[in-house]
Amino acid sequence: MVKRVIDILGSGLGLVILSPVFLWVALKIKLDDGGPIFYKGRRVGKGGKLFEMYKFRTMVIGADKLGGPSTAADDPRLTGIGLFLKKYQLDELPQLINVFKGKMSLVGPRPEVEMYVDMMTIEQKNAILSVRPGMTDYASLWNFHESEILKGAKDPEIAYQKLIRPKKLALQMRYVKECSLWVDIKIIFLTIFKIFK
Repeated sequence: MVKRVIDILGSGLGLVILSPVFLWVALKIKLDDGGPIFYKGRRVGKGGKLFEMYKFRTMVIGADKLGGPSTAADDPRLTGIGLFLKKYQLDELPQLINVFKGKMSLVGPRPEVEMYVDMMTIEQKNAILSVRPGMTDYASLWNFHESEILKGAKDPEIAYQKLIRPKKLALQMRYVKECSLWVDIKIIFLTIFKIFK
C-alpha cells in the first residue's frame, strides 16, 4: 500500500515537473520524421498480464518488422533524435504514465517481452512476475546503458542473451527477495545519481 502511494505521488510529481521536457521531446520527434511520438511496447506485467509500456519513439516507423527487441547503440533503426534520447535515457520517461496507471512501479524488475518471459524457469516466473515491473532496479543500476554493451554485435539478440540476460535475471531475483521500502528508496537515489553522473 505504501509502495503504491509512493508510486502515485512520485510519478504524478515527475509528470508535472518534466512536462516541459515531454513537450520538447514530442516536438523533436514530430519534426524528425512526422511519425508517432510514443512507442507502445507489449510487455509482461505482474501476474503474467500483458500491458503496453510507453516510451518515446526512438526508431523508424515499422522498426519491429526490421529487427528484434534488443537495441544496440549503433542500431541502424534509430532516428536522429532517437540516438540522443537513448544516450540520456530520456526515452524511458513516459513509463511514468504506466506507473501512475498502476501497470508499473518506480522500482521493480524491468518488464520483458513475452519471448524472454517464456524462456524463464518456473521459479524465475513465479518470483519476478509476483511484483509490478519497474522503471529501475538492481539490474538497471548494473547495466545502465544496455545498448552500449550491444554496440557492434553482429546479432544483438544473441549478445543480449549471452552477455546481459543471465546477470539481469539474477539481479531481478535478488530484488524480489530483498524488496522493501528502504531498498526502493536506495535504488531510486542510486538511479538519480547514475543519471546525473
